[in-house]
Amino acid sequence: MIPARMAALAHGRVHYAWVVVGLMFLVMLATAGVRSAPSVLIVPLEHAFGWSRATISGAISLNIALYGVIGPFAAAMMQSPGLRPTVLAALVILSISVAASGFIAAPWQLFLTWGLLVGIGTGVTAGGLAATIANRWFEQRRGLAVGVLMASNATGQLVFLPVLAAIAERGSWQTVSFVVAGAAAALIPLVFMLLPESPRKVGLLPFGAEVEPAVAVRANPLGIAFATLRRGIRSTDFWLLFGSFWVCGFSTNGLVGTHLISFCVDHGVTEVAAAGLLATMGVFDLIGTTLSGWLTDRFNSRYLLFWYYSLRGLSLMALPFTRFDPVSLGVFALFYGLDWIATVPPTVALASEVFGRRDAPVIFAWILCGHQLGAATAAAGAGIVRTETGGYLLAFVASGIACLIASLLVLRINRAPALAPAE
Repeated sequence: MIPARMAALAHGRVHYAWVVVGLMFLVMLATAGVRSAPSVLIVPLEHAFGWSRATISGAISLNIALYGVIGPFAAAMMQSPGLRPTVLAALVILSISVAASGFIAAPWQLFLTWGLLVGIGTGVTAGGLAATIANRWFEQRRGLAVGVLMASNATGQLVFLPVLAAIAERGSWQTVSFVVAGAAAALIPLVFMLLPESPRKVGLLPFGAEVEPAVAVRANPLGIAFATLRRGIRSTDFWLLFGSFWVCGFSTNGLVGTHLISFCVDHGVTEVAAAGLLATMGVFDLIGTTLSGWLTDRFNSRYLLFWYYSLRGLSLMALPFTRFDPVSLGVFALFYGLDWIATVPPTVALASEVFGRRDAPVIFAWILCGHQLGAATAAAGAGIVRTETGGYLLAFVASGIACLIASLLVLRINRAPALAPAE
């Protein structure tokens, strides 16, 4: 049954697809805030409990890995049992687990809350959600829709990081957990009231569509996830997408997203100023990712990815050799920020071209596993490098080289004729 308010909005002057994008933007923004919170907790937890950065980074690494591993099953669950119940379940898990993290006193509790449960909750609202919304609600402007949704990751940093860093520095690290938990909980009633399962449920066609799309056949989520994976692993394009996105995660969430604040603190920059740097990058990524979606609707996605990875690699290798003054850090924030998640819209577009719109959300979620496994590797590896060598130089140089290699790999994607869609 369609709530009266939802039905009224659906037939307003703006296509309801954009209302759904706006609502999911808020959901993904809040979960981006949850994911970014551990980066401002590394130093406070180190001081409060005497835990090493390797230990704290290990919990963050588990979080990041699960964020990717859960994605394919979450994307399948959005087909059956459905989009709204899946998103609601994720928000409930996040609200409870993050609130509970304010009471931790031992490393295993850190791994349980910020590692296991937060990884599961945020994994549901990963890129598979953006791909599902774009393919279900849009016939046209899918690249733009993905770009806007994925830009929420940057906006989450912009909104949350400076505030959370100030709370951690002037108040207590526990308050950070309660603020983030409250933000996730506030979205539960909005999703319940305003998120329909599909355009059909509110009497609409997808944006730009002229005919009714086929109704997805409901099946077991595990069966959907693994059947799609079996189809993907037979394709060289899948492994090229998976490998390049592994590098994407290695160079963004895992290294910069997790360790940039502590890297800057090592060079005399205050934690609040370093969080402000990440937030500034978020501003530019909001622009860059949205622009990337617009470009993806118009240009060859392989060439876009080539330039994104090349420029990112050069910026990462240059950062350790700057003076860490406001000018050099500002230039890095501008250059790197525009590129942060710009890779997502062309990667989603290539997945749709190769595997078809029906399978693309689950395929992309499996590809996103590569992203998060790469991020988990960097989160844990950079923590170990810092503990063993006293600095992050090797981690940033290795990440830059990996990006340059990825820039060449992406040129090979979708060279062969596309696979026939699965029956």
